[in-house]
Amino acid sequence: MTLDLNTLIAILAMAAATVFTRVGGLVLIRYIEVDERRRTAIEAIPPAVLMAVIAPTAFAVGWAETLACAVTAIAARRLPMLASVVVGVTTVALLRAVGL
Repeated sequence: MTLDLNTLIAILAMAAATVFTRVGGLVLIRYIEVDERRRTAIEAIPPAVLMAVIAPTAFAVGWAETLACAVTAIAARRLPMLASVVVGVTTVALLRAVGL
């Protein structure tokens, strides 16, 4: 297996962008007073990103994925992110196992 130089550069650039985005957020949040309205908006980001990631699959594949997306969306409103992902994966696995 060979590694293409362009692929390596792209991977390193994406890693750097991820690190700079996270570090930049931590640095900038020090200068912002987080009131209740902002806290609510910040807490809404992870479920929104999760839905943006799984929604295209939910509507392009089949009923099992669509139902699992709905269950995951409901779980994401109450559970931590990792637990929501586990609920979604488990739901789609069970629905596929029963032939839906």
